[in-house]
Amino acid sequence: MLQHSLVNHNSNSFIEKAPAAIEHKLQEHVMVGERVVIQVTIDMVGWRAFDEAWFIVTDRRIIFLRNKGRDLFVDLSLSSVKTVRVEELVGGGRLEVERTNGDTECFYYSNSLAAKFSDVAESIKLLIDNKDVSLPANLERDRCKKCKRLLPEKNGICPACVKKIDTLLRLIRYMMVYKARIAALLLLLSVQALIDLVPPLIIERIIDDVLTDVIVVEPANTVKSTPTISSSKLTLLAWLVTGLLMVYIVSWIALVTQRWVGSWVGFRAIEYLRADLFRALQYLPLRFYDQRKVGSLISRMSNDADLVEVHLLFDIPYLLNNALMVLGILGLLFYKNWELTLWVLIPIPPIVVFSTLIWGSMEAHWRRWSAHWGRLSSHLNESIRGIRIVKAFAQESREGERFDNRNNDLSAASVSAERIWVVFFMITNFFMSFGVFFVWYFGGRQILGGELELGALIAFITYLWMLYKPLKWFGDFYGMMMRAYAGAERIFEVIDTRSEPFNDTKANSALTIKGSVSFEDLSFGYDVGKPVLQNIDLTVAPGEMIGLVGKSGAGKSTLINMICRFYDGTRGTLKIDGIDIRKIKIQDLRRQIGLVAQQSFLFNSTIADNISYGKPGTKFEDIIRASRAANAHEFVVTKSEGYDMVVGEHGNKLSGGEKQRIAIARAILHNPRILILDEATSSLDSQTESKIQEAIARLVKGRTTFAIAHRLSTLRSADRLLVLDGGKVVEVGSHIELMERKGVFHNLVKTQQETTAIMATAG
Repeated sequence: MLQHSLVNHNSNSFIEKAPAAIEHKLQEHVMVGERVVIQVTIDMVGWRAFDEAWFIVTDRRIIFLRNKGRDLFVDLSLSSVKTVRVEELVGGGRLEVERTNGDTECFYYSNSLAAKFSDVAESIKLLIDNKDVSLPANLERDRCKKCKRLLPEKNGICPACVKKIDTLLRLIRYMMVYKARIAALLLLLSVQALIDLVPPLIIERIIDDVLTDVIVVEPANTVKSTPTISSSKLTLLAWLVTGLLMVYIVSWIALVTQRWVGSWVGFRAIEYLRADLFRALQYLPLRFYDQRKVGSLISRMSNDADLVEVHLLFDIPYLLNNALMVLGILGLLFYKNWELTLWVLIPIPPIVVFSTLIWGSMEAHWRRWSAHWGRLSSHLNESIRGIRIVKAFAQESREGERFDNRNNDLSAASVSAERIWVVFFMITNFFMSFGVFFVWYFGGRQILGGELELGALIAFITYLWMLYKPLKWFGDFYGMMMRAYAGAERIFEVIDTRSEPFNDTKANSALTIKGSVSFEDLSFGYDVGKPVLQNIDLTVAPGEMIGLVGKSGAGKSTLINMICRFYDGTRGTLKIDGIDIRKIKIQDLRRQIGLVAQQSFLFNSTIADNISYGKPGTKFEDIIRASRAANAHEFVVTKSEGYDMVVGEHGNKLSGGEKQRIAIARAILHNPRILILDEATSSLDSQTESKIQEAIARLVKGRTTFAIAHRLSTLRSADRLLVLDGGKVVEVGSHIELMERKGVFHNLVKTQQETTAIMATAG
């Protein structure tokens, strides 16, 4: 019997249920005691040959089976495999299994399976090294599990499968915070609906009780006489018209009050929704941002939130009011004349059927419109943020063309949706007109037969148009509603995404960190199948300074990201003071870590606010003290507004060196136990770098420090240098020790010295 590592197929994304034929074939080839670790489908059986096959990995072999037709059977012993790697191709990828004899077996797959086979490749490497396989519980999804449609974003929601009623109820919960005002709003809507039913009744009485008696039908050859109007008729007419005026005044007051209460509740609800969205964005892990464009996220806060706001302010009250109106009108119509009412309802079934048929198409167009709007916002954000680069390379026209393409896509999606709506609108209007014809004809016959009065027919027709009015504009409102719900779903997707474990009850508080850091066989990859750090082993004593050295892409920045717990290791452990970093509360950990990056980010606020950002409410004397220690005070006092100077967006009113010194002052005031310097002195002139080096020398005293430097000579003061290559530690030692060893670090230093000499000669 075939043995799986997990019996329940649904509990592991890498043990997929195979057809009976495949299971039978496996039973013929898998030996007793052999354990299946991975069993997944693959959608290609060669280059450009799409077909379903099965890729199986046991603790001994790699097996490849074709699902149908001629068996394509591959059987590789893991002991004969040298290495495994994945290669990205256009529209797909390739898993390469290299044997010890030099031969390579290739397995192709489409882009939809790229994430899965990256993890598969990493797992096979572990099996080759006789290590335990720890596959992720869930794969990144790019298709909906239910309908198999492509998702707008990986691991995102499927707009087609989300129940609109659930979205509506969730939006209403934001409004239900103000239950008293909601009750008042419902009361006002009910009153307004009832009041709006009164005018046709008054008009009916005016026609039947006042005007009908005045209308006299005389033969054509007789002399017309002027009818005598009694004072009682005039009095009744005056009262009825006055009553009609009062009804309209009360209706207007109810409408204004309802709009005021509804707007207040709607604005408060959207305020809380935006606040929840912003807080969710603040607490989401960096991996979430790695997979999404900033412009798309900003679009959710602006465009999507605006759509929801309009829906809460106008659509929901409109729908509630008209729902009450429809119920009231139908009740009155059946009460007054049930036969005519049935004729009124005849056009409604075909309208409902047609609407049901067309809604799916309309919804698809609105989802497409939303996606194109997100792409347009993303491009706009990117082009404006990178305007200096655009101008530096004279690419204004190119960016204009890219914008035009996205704008045209948005316009095309809007036109397509509008065309569908126009068809819907015209057809519904066409069907509605039949109800009016029926009422005039059959109602007219009832008048001629003395069964119905003229005023009653006029009132009936008035109610008829009041009944059709919501249906007439339903297509337009439905379109706006679907856009609002699509926006709400995108917002709720962010809110519902799992945040960093800030509220982990099992985590320990670390009030004071001493600064000991230890890496124990730590591995990590932004993509599990492509590790950036591999088997890092290092112990750093409190107060020790470690210099991180290596080529670009060696894993230096990733290593410091791990210390800040921006990401968690794939395998292995990172400990602070002997405690697993995952068992320390994130707030307590990051409050005691200071970061000075190559491109220091400053907020569009005052210099004083930026220095005290890590410690809000700090005394001004402490700000100046930190500024002096960072060699920033000398340039701050030369500014016209001093510490009250607003630095501009991203600090663009300051030079690179000035921003860097502000960032160092911020770190000094933060007083961290662990300090991270990420290229803190690169791209600066010698004089500025000298001042910053002095400030850094003060900052690192008594703190565990990890420093990345562009110029390797600046790391001479480090206690130890950690040389990374391909995500692995290849050398560890002091500057002198590594130079004497004449290994990787020695070659890096020599290469940098030769490059500097060449540039100096060229200059």
